Amino acid sequence: MKTGRTNRNKFKKKPAERPAERPEPETGYVNPIQWFPGHMAKARRLLAENLSKVDLVVELLDARAVLSSRNPEIDRLLGSKPRLAVANKADLADPAVTASFVKDFSARGITLLPADSRDGSGVKAVRAAIMELMSEKLSRRLERGMQSYTVKTMVVGIPNVGKSTFINRMCGRGAAVTGDRPGVTRGEQWLRVDDSIALLDTPGLLWPKFDERRVGLCLAATGAIKDDILDRAEIASFLLLYLLDNYPGTLRDKYGLDEEALLNADGSSGGTDGISTEGGAVLSRIGTVGYPALEQTALKRGCLRKGGVADIERACVLVLDDFRGGRLGRVSLDRPEGSLGTAAGGD
Repeated sequence: MKTGRTNRNKFKKKPAERPAERPEPETGYVNPIQWFPGHMAKARRLLAENLSKVDLVVELLDARAVLSSRNPEIDRLLGSKPRLAVANKADLADPAVTASFVKDFSARGITLLPADSRDGSGVKAVRAAIMELMSEKLSRRLERGMQSYTVKTMVVGIPNVGKSTFINRMCGRGAAVTGDRPGVTRGEQWLRVDDSIALLDTPGLLWPKFDERRVGLCLAATGAIKDDILDRAEIASFLLLYLLDNYPGTLRDKYGLDEEALLNADGSSGGTDGISTEGGAVLSRIGTVGYPALEQTALKRGCLRKGGVADIERACVLVLDDFRGGRLGRVSLDRPEGSLGTAAGGD
């Protein structure tokens, strides 16, 4: 039986959907990123326990973020152990910047070799460099009449830097477990390259705290840490800001963005390396330039919610996938200016 009453909520106007809030600009060493999953502690123990068993260490770095992907924990743990640095994923990095890093490392007495483990570029040079670094020890053994010796080499690096793919390429077979997410390799694996070299694959190791937020943003952008460790909109905004400053024309050509208007919005003319690390300061331009670029990307690429509102989450996924897949060109997020240790945070 009808009572004549109506459901007033039925005709109540629903509020318009609101876009995701713009990230608050960072102003310095505010809220350093602190985290340390249990398997990271185990990885640190494994590295320390096995260090005495190996002759040499190969440290894999991400060529797109050479400074940010250098783990200060590894420096402390390795001490004077002979080492070789490999800038992996060099096919995704700016070749001119990679060449600058090679010179910069060489000036500090460290051999850095660019490599692309997926197609094998530069991997043969790594094998030759291992044997060169061990030549003095091998010569002494020959003098004592000991001819046969296998150089035991530990491969270390942060998560998702491509250690297992590198080892598989070195061994010429699918020997190590691989994956496209951080934390795939959890235990130690000894694998033989040939009679001269054996490799120890270790789990990816990060350090407990990123004192500079820029380091965390670089590692999140490259996929070394999971996207949910930081705010995804901040990561994508940082990346777009960096591209606007350092790779002009990229976002105009890829997403149709008005780069000049975005850079002029806060009175900037660009070219400031995205985010300054001077004094640990993270400039406010993520909010004033990076986030508007993210909103514009969402609108230009049809990442929309009901009512034509920019879908920031979808735009974040689009930008990060395009960067990680190399569809934004060959981009390096670090530059070799200053000390090699300044980008890497501490305990």
